[in-house]
Amino acid sequence: MLAERDDAAAWRARDLAVLWHPCTQMREHPDTLPLLPVERGEGAWLIGRDGRRYLDAISSWWTNIHGHAEPRIAEAIARQARTLEHVILAGVSHAPAVELAERLLAIAPREPGRAPLAKVFYADNGSAGVEVALKMAFHWFRNRGIDGRTKFVALANGYHGETLGALAVGDIPLYRRVYAPLLAEALFAPSPDAYPCAAGETPAQRADRAADALAALLQAHAGEVCALILEPLVQCAGGMRMHHPQYLRRVRELCDRHGVFLIADEIAVGFGRTGTLFACEQAGIQPDLMCVSKGLTGGALPLAAVLATQALYDGFLDDSRERAFLHSHSYTGNPLACAAALASLAIFEQDEVLARNRVTAQGMAERARAIGAQPHVADVRQTGMIVAFELTRDGDKATPFDPARRTGLRAYRAALERGVLLRPLGDVLYWMPPYCVDEAALDHLAEVTAAAIRIATGDPA
Repeated sequence: MLAERDDAAAWRARDLAVLWHPCTQMREHPDTLPLLPVERGEGAWLIGRDGRRYLDAISSWWTNIHGHAEPRIAEAIARQARTLEHVILAGVSHAPAVELAERLLAIAPREPGRAPLAKVFYADNGSAGVEVALKMAFHWFRNRGIDGRTKFVALANGYHGETLGALAVGDIPLYRRVYAPLLAEALFAPSPDAYPCAAGETPAQRADRAADALAALLQAHAGEVCALILEPLVQCAGGMRMHHPQYLRRVRELCDRHGVFLIADEIAVGFGRTGTLFACEQAGIQPDLMCVSKGLTGGALPLAAVLATQALYDGFLDDSRERAFLHSHSYTGNPLACAAALASLAIFEQDEVLARNRVTAQGMAERARAIGAQPHVADVRQTGMIVAFELTRDGDKATPFDPARRTGLRAYRAALERGVLLRPLGDVLYWMPPYCVDEAALDHLAEVTAAAIRIATGDPA
């Protein structure tokens, strides 16, 4: 065991000598923010170089839905690698890309009376997928000779990625502020987030109030907006803030009324995370453009897809190449990633994943309820396989902890020491585990989370 610990320490030093980690203040390594050297994964667990097991309670940034080293996905990748690892998709076709597009369109949200999503455009990751959707929406109006539709509407507290176009429609200052001079102008509507509901207000009423404000914004900018983008049901990076499906229904109606494309960013919430295959289904609506990534390949390989309507696609058909959508990525529609995605989608059917998730979500709710009774937990909220705990002083929504106190970081460290990988969003702890998580792992998760909150908040109980 001593040799394993020494190996882990040596690996940390080797890593920090050469790597610049994402979304990290590197000065915090190696002391303030412990670096976890991972050797391999097994289901819902990560195994460190020191031999310790860590429950991956965040699905490795919300990507790993079926568990690490899932053999059916691994075999699909290996089988594909033996025949075709990659080929340019411009002017070339291959079976995995076609078959995955057919499958995605078959399972996409459907709204009665509305033409279905009909075309798939591939990208490399979620941010790139958002860029595709934004450009498509703007370009469609330009192709029709409508030059005034240059603005996007997004939601306060929303997040859509780190590339410049995606950042422009994001509203989290930590990520956006420094790059603001580089960003296109966007209009931000109030979030329908149910956390700050007024006294006696229901989440549905809060959703209607936010929709009324959106209606006023769209009216004030009539003829200027090409698209509205939102995260259906859960604003994930914004602190796992959740809203009622009523808001999505109102948004769909408002977009239709004002001739604005609706872009659903299902990157984090799609593929069963919210209880249905796609979050939009819970409102009975269908977007004009839908972005998916993260869980698309089961967390095995990077891939994103943008699903579009036939009408939007038809707006680019012309003899002029300038009217074509000339966006591209070198690895667009990579066969290995498409094969992984097809295997992941097959698992949903083979294992009856959505039905199993409903049982798991109930177990998560029961365990979270007890944690919510702790004195510094202001809110416990859940949508499907996502549970969030809002930590404040004495559980009062009006008195958050001083950010300098780093309460969330304290909870992270305490949980990691006890074998659970959490990555709090500020002072919001959340559970978003792989769907294969079992009862014993959930018990461990609940026990460690409760202890981490007590340690982080200084509660001796």
